[in-house]
Amino acid sequence: MTAAQINFNVNECTRTALKWSQLDLQWFAAEDEGRTEDPTQTQLDRARKEGRVAKSQEFNGALVFLFAIIVLIISASSIFTKLLEVYKFYFSRINEKGVTPFTHMVVFLRYFLSILLPIAVVAVVGGFLANIVQNRGFLFSTKPITPKFNKILPHIGDYLKRTMFSKLGVFNIIKSVGKVAFISIVCFNMIKNNLPEILVMIQGRGAIAGCISQIASMASKLLIFAAIFSLVVAIPDYYFQRKEFMEQMKMTREQVKQEYKEMEGDPEVKSHLEQAKRQMLSRNIPKAVAESDVVITNPTHYAVALKYDTTIDNSAPIVNAKGEDELAQTIKRFARENDVPIVENRPLARGLYTDVKIGDIIPDNYWTAISIVYSKLEKFKNYKK
Repeated sequence: MTAAQINFNVNECTRTALKWSQLDLQWFAAEDEGRTEDPTQTQLDRARKEGRVAKSQEFNGALVFLFAIIVLIISASSIFTKLLEVYKFYFSRINEKGVTPFTHMVVFLRYFLSILLPIAVVAVVGGFLANIVQNRGFLFSTKPITPKFNKILPHIGDYLKRTMFSKLGVFNIIKSVGKVAFISIVCFNMIKNNLPEILVMIQGRGAIAGCISQIASMASKLLIFAAIFSLVVAIPDYYFQRKEFMEQMKMTREQVKQEYKEMEGDPEVKSHLEQAKRQMLSRNIPKAVAESDVVITNPTHYAVALKYDTTIDNSAPIVNAKGEDELAQTIKRFARENDVPIVENRPLARGLYTDVKIGDIIPDNYWTAISIVYSKLEKFKNYKK
């Protein structure tokens, strides 16, 4: 081997080592660099519509397992009876002629479905309820099952990062080891406590019915313990999955700003719209104030122009115009120019400005105060309401 070849091999090995070392560093780096802002409600609603919510598969599995075990234990005697019927049917017809395979298949399916169907239905109901509880209501979306061709080729680095070199991976390993340890301890204690009965069964000195009852009792206890423990483990798992989900939903500051613009509108556009609105109101205010009966002021901050249509029976005044600060001063100026009375009443002006929109009728709770104001107006002194 020449010196050039040796040098090439060394350089190639160096590049390979650097490549793997960089990959390792990426595994331990932050997953979403720059996503430091908590997700907005709009972001969470968008994810919910796509079927992405905080969910613990552990809780789903635990509830399905618990429901199925409860039904299995309740219907154990019925299942045992049906199994005996199956044995009797087949063994009693071993030497019979004319029994077709189709008949055997039909009988088997009938007993099989009668045993399995109740457990399967209850398990499906348990899974449905588990999803409703975690989704906080019914949620249907086809987005999670939509084929994504970019995920056909596996990304080994991302997979290892997600399953091994992450908090989620460590938590899942601890969870799995905890389950195995718990089941092992329960089995050990159960065998220890029932060792005399187990020895009797091993030696063949006990009745068959008694042995079956003993085995069924031990199995049911083990299954119940396992289901309850799975449900207990599912509680911290849900909170952990929710925390991970909220981390994944975090946004960058630019995303938050863009979302704010989409929700509230671009600040520049909004400013132009507000300016156009003020100009339009300024053009209509002179006419509205001139047609009003009275202007109620704060006196510096608010001004509300009222108009009472005497041609309509049982009517109430309407807010013809209103304004705050600079616009309030403009309304008062137009009122003076058109000889419209100005009445100072701070609480009434503030209340009408806050509670009543332009063009709306005065609410009932303001009628008493408004009637006092109108009774003092010259043009309404001789008018009988």
